[in-house]
Amino acid sequence: MSRVNRIRWWPLFVVDVLAAGCLAWIWLIWGEIRQYKVMASIATLIFALLLATIWFLLLSRLRWKVRLVGLGVLVLAVFGFTQLVEIRGVTGDLRPILSWKGGRSEVEKLDPGSVAAPVIAASAHDSPQFLGPRRDATISGVRLAREWRTEAPREIWRTEVGDGWASYAIWGDLAITQEQRGQDELVVAYDLATGAVRWEHADPGRFDTTIGGIGPRATPAIDGTRVYAMGATGVLNALDIATGRELWSHDLIAEYGGALPEWGKSCSPLLVDGLVVVSAGGDKGRSLVAFDRETGAEIWRGGDDRSSYASPLVTTLVGVRQIVMFNGASIAGHDPADGRVLWSYPWSGEQPNVAQPLPLPGDRLLVSSGYGVGAKMLRLSRGADDAFGVELIWETPRLKAKFAHYVEFQGSIYGLDDGVFTCLDPATGERRWKRGRYGHGQLLLVGDLIVLQAESGDVVLIEPNPEELREVGRFTAFDRKTWNIPTLAGPYLLVRNDREAALFELPLDGA
Repeated sequence: MSRVNRIRWWPLFVVDVLAAGCLAWIWLIWGEIRQYKVMASIATLIFALLLATIWFLLLSRLRWKVRLVGLGVLVLAVFGFTQLVEIRGVTGDLRPILSWKGGRSEVEKLDPGSVAAPVIAASAHDSPQFLGPRRDATISGVRLAREWRTEAPREIWRTEVGDGWASYAIWGDLAITQEQRGQDELVVAYDLATGAVRWEHADPGRFDTTIGGIGPRATPAIDGTRVYAMGATGVLNALDIATGRELWSHDLIAEYGGALPEWGKSCSPLLVDGLVVVSAGGDKGRSLVAFDRETGAEIWRGGDDRSSYASPLVTTLVGVRQIVMFNGASIAGHDPADGRVLWSYPWSGEQPNVAQPLPLPGDRLLVSSGYGVGAKMLRLSRGADDAFGVELIWETPRLKAKFAHYVEFQGSIYGLDDGVFTCLDPATGERRWKRGRYGHGQLLLVGDLIVLQAESGDVVLIEPNPEELREVGRFTAFDRKTWNIPTLAGPYLLVRNDREAALFELPLDGA
């Protein structure tokens, strides 16, 4: 009688143990960069599956008929998966987002509604640029109710929008954003009260990557008569606010020699002193460029660093008004009059630099990046010869702002540390607490409350407190990934992602 070989299980057991041990090492011991942990985990699971397949075919001692049938089933399963499922982007932690193929087609056309001519007059609560009226994610003059359970936010309208990670700029009755529709990048003006389309301006061009997604990234800027918008492919437009008619345009990549960043042009234009200032990213003095708002003529250029994904801001440090720009491998201050570099501080260029630097009292500047880099508190000074100096006060890995901006309130820094809400002491950089995994969303400081748009699509109301996380309200705006920054105009919160937009009325504090 022939002896029947037993199935050899121990190699598969070894594979399982090694994979489990590797995953435990990745998440418990290896570094602090969450995105790298996710990628290493995916690679570990794929390699373990490959070893398990080798065991099944060559080492299992199963009958060859069983092995061949199993191989056929595996091949069919893999083929069917690739035909039915696709990767539609990733989360902020680089986890693939899987979706059925053909489940949602892109928005190709606009449907302008029958709406009256726009009201162009400004209001006290306009948010005409990136990160709000002061370009610092801080909104004053609005007192939100601290309790949403008794009086919930009210949805006013909801509409489908084209792909993109831009946010809205609001002026009067207009809410203006950027979208991808088919092979065109669009600047689109919506009626704030109804969500109907007022006008659109299209440029041929499409930015599309599996990881970064599709469409424009930058928020337009409005000066009352014109709209300025930077597309993901590097086209800067000045448009008439009433009609969307093009007034002037520049192709920054073609004209200034910079390379298109890996995740697309993301610089939101800065309006200052009659100028439109943007990061062109070219060398030989072509890093930061200013154009005349009315004519589009170049006024000045300065700096040599490549573009990052941040946007210029204007502030005053050591008594000198200046434009601060977080570049691809440095942070620098420029003279608004002629663009010359006043000072520069080196920064790691191995990761995307996205979050806006935060000016603080005492001539300090807080700067932060993700992917394990963390934050540094800098202090500027001026010598007897008026030369600028930059001193490092402290640095910490406890605030890794991948692309969520951070704020200061009553002596504490609040932000998302690799997707987890955290509070830091600005004097020392020490962490006061860290709690609440909201993902790689965005936040606004509204009076004495924080409105946080979670990556999941939830909107969360947080009472900033140096002792603990105090979440006082929450509702679901969307059911999918949301990276776009929310916009607040008075009690009206306008939010969007790469699929839809919605306007909510938030309850106000009647006290």
